[in-house]
Amino acid sequence: MGSFKDVVGHKNIIGYIRSAVREDKVSHAYIMNGARGSGKKMLALLFAETLLCEEHGPDPCSKCHSCRQVDAGNHPDLILVRHGQMNSIGVEDIRTQVNNDIMIKPYQGPYKIYIIDDADMMTQQAQNALLKTMEEPPEYAIIFLLTENAEVLLPTITSRCVMLKLRNIKDTLIKKYLMEKLQVPDYKADMCTAFAQGNIGRAVLLAKSERFHEIREEAVNLLKNIREMELSELMEAVRHIHTYKLEVEDYFDIIMIWYRDVLMYKATKDVDKIVFKELGAEIKERARKSSYEGIELVLEGLEKAKARLRANVNFVLVMELLFLTIKEN
Repeated sequence: MGSFKDVVGHKNIIGYIRSAVREDKVSHAYIMNGARGSGKKMLALLFAETLLCEEHGPDPCSKCHSCRQVDAGNHPDLILVRHGQMNSIGVEDIRTQVNNDIMIKPYQGPYKIYIIDDADMMTQQAQNALLKTMEEPPEYAIIFLLTENAEVLLPTITSRCVMLKLRNIKDTLIKKYLMEKLQVPDYKADMCTAFAQGNIGRAVLLAKSERFHEIREEAVNLLKNIREMELSELMEAVRHIHTYKLEVEDYFDIIMIWYRDVLMYKATKDVDKIVFKELGAEIKERARKSSYEGIELVLEGLEKAKARLRANVNFVLVMELLFLTIKEN
């Protein structure tokens, strides 16, 4: 797994973790809140490995028996809570994997650590069940809640946790990592960094994706021609994009960055500040034809489309509404 030295960014959180371990001021519960791909799980696992390390340093040694067990995913005192359903963590998941297990003392280490990924997917009943354990946790127990949206957790849970918020990472650090660690060419590193918007996990996924370039070309082609497209052509584009359903977030982000470029150029007339530099002429033309209000309506339409898809609204209907909003503005 490596060490904290291998983590890109998040210096404040790493500093806090080291200090808490060094001064023996470790809390019983933490919330690590950040976007998917921001590094929450890596930091939680490194924190856990440090606490279980037999060398008891502010960093895991990566060599002792305990560290090797964590790296191999089979440490008996580190429990990764699983959930049976895709979009929710139910009360039985918490009862069987946390509540019924936590009173059993650690097998070999000083701590027993639970990591609940996607903790913001816990149902109300699951949160209430966890709360009962968090109110009077055993001395050795530590619970990590990994969330993208900590606001959905009960206030009574958040009040018992130390909140660690993962911030966006500087573009220069992300680009450096892609080029030095993954040997990504300069031009591709620039593109992946721009689209990742401070999220290194996303930048790595884009760099490794075989379909991202294809999706990008598809989206850009639509944006360049949508004003002249007939309704039947729009509907055909919707049907075609359905093949990218699993990667629709990438598609949305490409549209969003295109319109941010349009907005940036319209406001500054500076082509050096846009992401789609190779499409400067098209960006200039769209900025000339679109109003500030129209651009804002498109960006709002994108956010509405994301929310509707999360709410399981019909995919084709959502995309039709979005494309019509783009065409009209």
